[in-house]
Amino acid sequence: MKPKIIHYRKSNTCCFECCIKCLGGVPYASLVATILCFSGVALFCGCGHVALAGTVAILEQHFSTNTSDHALLSEVIQLMQYVIYGIASFFFLYGIILLAEGFYTTSAVKELHGEFKTTACGRCISGMFVFLTYVLGVAWLGVFGFSAVPVFMFYNIWSTCEVIKSPQTNGTTGVEQICVDIRQYGIIPWNAFPGKICGSALENICNTNEFYMSYHLFIVACAGAGATVIALIHFLMILSSNWAYLKDASKMQAYQDIKAKEEQELQDIQSRSKEQLNSYT
Repeated sequence: MKPKIIHYRKSNTCCFECCIKCLGGVPYASLVATILCFSGVALFCGCGHVALAGTVAILEQHFSTNTSDHALLSEVIQLMQYVIYGIASFFFLYGIILLAEGFYTTSAVKELHGEFKTTACGRCISGMFVFLTYVLGVAWLGVFGFSAVPVFMFYNIWSTCEVIKSPQTNGTTGVEQICVDIRQYGIIPWNAFPGKICGSALENICNTNEFYMSYHLFIVACAGAGATVIALIHFLMILSSNWAYLKDASKMQAYQDIKAKEEQELQDIQSRSKEQLNSYT
């Protein structure tokens, strides 16, 4: 019975050490950045797609009853929805690639003396990811700023409705003089009819489900774009650090190779010297 108990404990120790070794090779920083990137892109794409559809419905029902007035805007919004599909697909693949690159660099650094060796191709790929992530980060800063524009527009409409609902304004003759002209934002032409909504009609628009959902979805989409920017900055720091580690690892490999070669040459010289000495004696 005693040998079996000892063998069982040894197997548990081996499994525990194996699990610790596996967990030590996980790039937790890249994993956190990947989850944040996926969450931000999902919020931006999902909420942005639904919010754009709600915006078109509000314009068609209240601000631009003539289809030809907002035909161009409808085409642009439809194109943006297709672009959202492409962004979601691209960042799903790109996040997985960056996570895999994190596993690669972690293994390359931690198993420097093993069978796995860093190569010039691996360092070149890491440098390419640093540059591409930098470009994407700058692009997403623009996306984040652009996504704040509809939030600003909807906030202005909502704040105007709150003014109409306020007790100081309620019951006075000036309610119908409080208006919102959507044409001033440039999304529909100046000849669009009616283009401007005032008073109680504007208050009714703010009470619709389309306005409420679109406003809050645009806010969430803007927050998702901001989370994506943070994730890309996080990725950029990780990739830069990993590239530096790989560069140092390659130098260490070259030093070890030269040292091993010199030791081998020294051993060969010593062995030849011994052979010559033995031949003389």
